[in-house]
Amino acid sequence: MPSDHSFADVENQISEFSRERNWDKFHQPKNLILAAMGELGELAEILQWKNDSEVIDYLSTDEGQERIKEEIADVAIYLIRLCQTQNIDFLEALNDKLIKNERNYPVEKSKDNSSKYTEFK
Repeated sequence: MPSDHSFADVENQISEFSRERNWDKFHQPKNLILAAMGELGELAEILQWKNDSEVIDYLSTDEGQERIKEEIADVAIYLIRLCQTQNIDFLEALNDKLIKNERNYPVEKSKDNSSKYTEFK
């Protein structure tokens, strides 16, 4: 189900949440990166001991979808907050990286190939 919120609305909500709690003083780059890493660990933990078929089965359940969605959101909130504190436009950073990936991974070299671009022959 699509959301009625724009990305700017989400960014404002994240910023306001922090401001209302006077958390800006805690949101130093190191702290936000470590918090994002912790949340990424929680995301990994959901699937950590499952084999591939168990992962597929679990993620097809409402519980699996809800858990993974929640942890993805936690990671994203910290990354967006890090961008806010460093005056980085999150969407611009994503777009810039996608453009760089297009250059580094041309279809003719990377199709059906999982190698890093520095390993292309």
